[in-house]
Amino acid sequence: MAGKTIAVAGSTGFVGRHVVRELLSRGWHVRALTRDIEKAGDTLPTADDALTIVAGDAFDRGALADLCDGADAMVNCIGIIREAPGGQIFERMHPRTTGRLIEACKANGVGRFVQISALGVRENAPTPYYRSKFEAEMLLRASGLRWTILRPSMILGEGSEFVRLARGWVTGKEMPHLFVPYFQRHVGGPPMPGLAKLEDAKIQPIAVEDVAKAVGESIAREQAAGELYHLAGPETLTMPEILNRIKESTPLAKDLPMVAMPHTVAAGIARAAKALGLRDALPFDYGMAVMASEDSLAKREKVEAQLAIEPREVAIA
Repeated sequence: MAGKTIAVAGSTGFVGRHVVRELLSRGWHVRALTRDIEKAGDTLPTADDALTIVAGDAFDRGALADLCDGADAMVNCIGIIREAPGGQIFERMHPRTTGRLIEACKANGVGRFVQISALGVRENAPTPYYRSKFEAEMLLRASGLRWTILRPSMILGEGSEFVRLARGWVTGKEMPHLFVPYFQRHVGGPPMPGLAKLEDAKIQPIAVEDVAKAVGESIAREQAAGELYHLAGPETLTMPEILNRIKESTPLAKDLPMVAMPHTVAAGIARAAKALGLRDALPFDYGMAVMASEDSLAKREKVEAQLAIEPREVAIA
């Protein structure tokens, strides 16, 4: 694979910027698609001669042609966790975007495609995030390309939006200022303090560097074509444990209490806010509340055996 060219869509996002660095470290040429040239200058090693920035998005045919021309593989890191104004909706950002990238690959002779999906994705999932990610996977499976799908658990590391938000909570700089919020799984009883039966979801967070390494190994190993890999770290943690680690590594963190909200209550609040036109007033939506109630666990044997990756413990610095 020495000297090969890899196209990366979603290159300036949290995962994408780490993928770009991983691919460059392997001696490959990288073409990075971005809508924001200034952001690319801030987040990508633009001084590296092996990196070419392509301005545009997945709905710009000219940009996609430039991205794919002569490339050996495509990596799709584009994704959103919640919908937002400006066309940031699940259907557009997941299946439609993936479909456009597939079309561009076929038109330009790019036969290899690596898709960043998510652990928990399934056909009849309870959230539109999971369902739209599943639809994107199905498009890729039916494409005729040599695909690999990566489904990571919660991804943590440098540049994580969740870590940034949590640092705001533990320092009191972000709403709700007086406590650190999180969701618990509501498993029984009325959703009232002292009466609801709640439990913490179990999470195996994965280091963003290991996700990027899985992308590189998926491209380098032909046997990874046609495979789906679940990516999970070696530790099983709860959200309070993750938040405590963030607190311990955050300067000026305050001794604020952690307050859990039943996921059913949070989901109801999010639905009501959306109906009232106040969707963006909350730092979460219905789907995020529901997904926070699910365990995010996976066996690692297949990844270790086929991609030679032994996931590291997540370091929150």
